[in-house]
Amino acid sequence: MITTARSSQTGSAVRFIGWKILFIFGGGLVLLAALLFVSLTYGVANISLRQVIDAIVNPGDDPAHQMVRGVRMPRAMMGLLAGASLAVCGALMQTITRNPLASATTFGLNAGAYFAIMFTAVFFPALRTSAPLPLALAGALAAAALTYGIAGGKRSTPVAMAVGGMIVALVLSSFTSALQLLFETQASQLLAWGAGSLVQNDWSGVQYAWPWVVAGIVFSLFFARGFDLLELGEETARSLGQKVESARFVGMAVAVLLAGVTVSVVGPIGFVGLIAPHLVRLIGLRRHLLLLPASALWGAIILVGADTIARMFRSSLGELPAGAVTAVIGAPWLIWLAVRAVKGRSSQEGSGSSMSVGSLRAPIPYPVLVVVMVSLLATLMIGGLMAGTLKLSVPDVWAVLVGGGEAFTRNIVLELRLPRILVAACAGAALALAGSMLQGAVRNPLADPSVIGVTSGAGCGALGAMVLLPQAAAVMIPVGAFVGALIAAGCVYLFSWRKGLNPVTLLLVGIGVSAIGTAGIQFFVIKLSIGASPALAWLAGSTYAKGYTELQRLVVVLALLAPAAWWLGRKVELLSFSDNVALGLGLKLQHARLLSAGIGVLLAATAVACVGSIGFIGLLAPHMVRFLVGHQHRKALVLSALTGSALLVAADLIGKTVIAPKEIPAGIVVALIGTPYLLMLMYRSVARRQR
Repeated sequence: MITTARSSQTGSAVRFIGWKILFIFGGGLVLLAALLFVSLTYGVANISLRQVIDAIVNPGDDPAHQMVRGVRMPRAMMGLLAGASLAVCGALMQTITRNPLASATTFGLNAGAYFAIMFTAVFFPALRTSAPLPLALAGALAAAALTYGIAGGKRSTPVAMAVGGMIVALVLSSFTSALQLLFETQASQLLAWGAGSLVQNDWSGVQYAWPWVVAGIVFSLFFARGFDLLELGEETARSLGQKVESARFVGMAVAVLLAGVTVSVVGPIGFVGLIAPHLVRLIGLRRHLLLLPASALWGAIILVGADTIARMFRSSLGELPAGAVTAVIGAPWLIWLAVRAVKGRSSQEGSGSSMSVGSLRAPIPYPVLVVVMVSLLATLMIGGLMAGTLKLSVPDVWAVLVGGGEAFTRNIVLELRLPRILVAACAGAALALAGSMLQGAVRNPLADPSVIGVTSGAGCGALGAMVLLPQAAAVMIPVGAFVGALIAAGCVYLFSWRKGLNPVTLLLVGIGVSAIGTAGIQFFVIKLSIGASPALAWLAGSTYAKGYTELQRLVVVLALLAPAAWWLGRKVELLSFSDNVALGLGLKLQHARLLSAGIGVLLAATAVACVGSIGFIGLLAPHMVRFLVGHQHRKALVLSALTGSALLVAADLIGKTVIAPKEIPAGIVVALIGTPYLLMLMYRSVARRQR
């Protein structure tokens, strides 16, 4: 009887698995075939299904047949190949890192490959044409290594890995934006490609990509058993005879190869590698011999479907790039994963610092630090008043400031340079305070307005105002930025509220919302086309031509919110403990997090609305100050504001003098300054973990 029951249960399980396989592969192939046919019928020219079938079965000289075979079929096949490639890349990365959030997007591989190709397109155009794959591979590999190091290597958590990838992507995106802005002519041809586009004019892209994609996927199948063992854990895999390092190396090498090939042809298309493997795993396939081909199939379905949707819903603004559509589809998926992943975990898990900055062994007295920072800020501001097309001396500037000086000099100092410098100082202070409050709210020193989604939301809102209201007054741009930032922050809080504004959920949802905002930014930049230069300058963050109107907005907001941030000092300090400890000390967690993060969002939204998307100050300034004074929040707030002001004033001064008469936007200079500091933090973090 027992044997019969067991046999019956085994038979039922086998039949159930068989139905899963039939659904995934059989249903998937039918769906993919249907999407391919639909994608061949949609476009600028109306082509019927009959014409498509005739073009495939019995091609002739008909223009419709030539359109189908020469343009639409290569595009559809490229979508199939790219979707399969990115999905297998994501599946391998999730297995190797044991991180359910790993993909070419979240690891920064796409951003690394994009920067490498953009760099060579500007400085070595012939090399970009002749060797795109090695360039993309080098960029993707470097980005993966940086992400892995920043997140803590083998001891990283899924949240640290996702945030580390976001930081790497932000750094590389800043460098890419600098190239686009400084070399607009050379970079303009890559704008659409940079948003992720499947547009193909012939079969050359497909002929180039398919051998690499097919070979990479087939090669990975030979190591399927090793990948299965990796999911059991490192110790278990070793005990079963698996060479863990070899399996990891092979998996990561194939993943980087697939990502590099895809980016080199169609640009950085995100989230396919996150959605497809998760979808297959949710259905129940976990053995890699089935998981990898199933992920490839459904990755192709997702990308071909996204491209078809982009063409079906053409608006008066034009066609959406495929990368923007996958971001809009994939970001909610990431948000759902973030909310789901927190179930059953303590809020402290995975939310702690992924980077420890340490502290000085012999602390400098706090009054001395304040005096030094004030003196440095004053010196930089005087230098900013002196520098420009017309060089001024210290006596000239001093004479104007005390009410004298020549009329011409007074006009330059008081109407042009002084408001710009004061705007830079106030915006830097606002961004630094915002970063400090957000890091306290989410209990992660890597959090800043860019990671939470505020910066991308503001950028999307500002560019939306440029595109949708081209005849409106310039005042609509900061209004659009402010509204976009608030909407992005509102979405983050809305999706995180049911989890008690858990730090892990806040960070991951913020990354998802950032992806949607970035997709919108890419679309609007493409639509601006020839007029994209002002948009790129705004996105890079610039204090150019800022005046007393922007200064007034910043001063009012700082006057209202800076005292509130200082008043919350004790509560923010308690937030740095675990939830249980903070609750035991009488802190209302949700209320405190909401206030802290809300103040940070309003400060960041105001700053971004005034000076554009300047990142890293909210990350760098609190880090530097924490190294000097530790976690004393009220003292850190004052020093963070002064440090943020000094950083942005210094960036503005460097930007307008290094390649004068041309200017480098202050946001790009901040990124250039901040990258070495981030690398130093990474080195210190890894060194501390290895002790």
